[in-house]
Amino acid sequence: MPANGNRPLKLQFGLINHDSRYLTAESFGFKVNASAPSLKKKQIWTLEQDSQDTQVVFLRSHLGRYLASDKDGKVTCEADGHNSDCRFLIVAQSDGRLALQSEQHLRFFGGSRDYLSCFAQIITDAELWAVHLALHPQANLLSVARKRYAHLSADDGEIAVDMNIPWGVAALLTLVYLDGKYCLKTCDSRFLSNDGKLLTQSGRATAYTLELKCGKLAFKDCEGKYLSPMGPTGTLRSGRCSKPGKDELFDLEESHPQVVLMAANGRYVSLRQGVSLAANQEDETDMETFQMEIDKETRKCTFRSSQGNYWALVAHGGIQSSATEVSANTMFAVEWLDHKVALKANNGKYICIKKNGQLLAVSDSIGEDEQLTLKLINRPMLILRGENGFICHHKNSNALDASRSVYDIFTLQFSNGAYNIKGVDGRFWYVNSTGLVCSDGEAPEDFSLELLEHGRLAIRCKNGKYLRGDQGGTLKGDGHSLSSSALWEY
Repeated sequence: MPANGNRPLKLQFGLINHDSRYLTAESFGFKVNASAPSLKKKQIWTLEQDSQDTQVVFLRSHLGRYLASDKDGKVTCEADGHNSDCRFLIVAQSDGRLALQSEQHLRFFGGSRDYLSCFAQIITDAELWAVHLALHPQANLLSVARKRYAHLSADDGEIAVDMNIPWGVAALLTLVYLDGKYCLKTCDSRFLSNDGKLLTQSGRATAYTLELKCGKLAFKDCEGKYLSPMGPTGTLRSGRCSKPGKDELFDLEESHPQVVLMAANGRYVSLRQGVSLAANQEDETDMETFQMEIDKETRKCTFRSSQGNYWALVAHGGIQSSATEVSANTMFAVEWLDHKVALKANNGKYICIKKNGQLLAVSDSIGEDEQLTLKLINRPMLILRGENGFICHHKNSNALDASRSVYDIFTLQFSNGAYNIKGVDGRFWYVNSTGLVCSDGEAPEDFSLELLEHGRLAIRCKNGKYLRGDQGGTLKGDGHSLSSSALWEY
């Protein structure tokens, strides 16, 4: 496992047939069809590999059941485990589409609408499926061969694959889906061209076909060649290969939030003085940046440094960045206080900042010295997905939709503990008098971000209520509680 400690994201995607319809698992009767025009919850499939034979895959529906085919080609999706009828082989095609072959019966899966079967002996157009990734599109990209992460190297004007730990905003890449192909967008909004250059506009040279091989991803360019890291810095560009080998394979990993913390003394919490943490620096560098990793069970949080060590509670309430493993003493409860946070250590005490800037977990209550301003630094481009879909501009009004299969990219601006959210047209989000979230504000309005769960945040409006997606798919600023409709993947 790479030094980041992350596991690759489970590959989730939609499968689009020759009629441009998505393979759908219906909630009723475990039936499957290919009738849906867009990618929503019922159209998302998770790829699982066989532990013994990585060529064999299983396709799990949103209901947790597996696609299966019997000897007569009848297709169902009610198996609750990996049985022999659920074993498929992926047969990649030169245009980036794939065919699914039953390993047991050697027939191919295809069809349209309600007429799906796995009985074809040869691959025709009806047996070919295009892949539409259903992951959150912002991630870290890991080269399988080099075991290094991709990042924007602004000085060299390239994406380099030479980072041990994906650190800072430069390691965040956004996958942009356009007309069945993908572009790789850097944090400064440029697109990777197949010659390794970064362009401000997307076009033929920045569009890649996504291919799946042994559960990994390969990016094929418009000339039929594949992206791979080249040379000592691992410059990402198309090589000579027209078949993907290990050098051309990548994993996508979840991009954890990375933050800087400012104390009441106006200084950043830093590691520059060694392992002991102190709020004594005036600028933000890697030494002042920490990765927040939120535990799925307890929702407590660890803070990891760019060297890979965790903050830990030590003797007499001291806080040091010295732990190499996660334990109870590296876990902190985060209390969100409007535009500030307080951190409670494993001894039940709050962290406070002493006169010399030192951090000590010795306080029983929250006063000014226990409050920190937390700033999220690695989401300058914000893409939000809720339980029903992505947040997107509404076609015919200034409202925002919260249930779309496509996404808009918004700009997140930090403003003294709060955030302003801006659309592509340069206008700001605000909540109007009826509780609707609108996207055409002339002046910035303050929102608070609360990083509450693994991979999910809540957004609080200035009225103290939460943003939520309502039943009709509209974004509202009237949520009283933290229900599932008020949590957003980011």
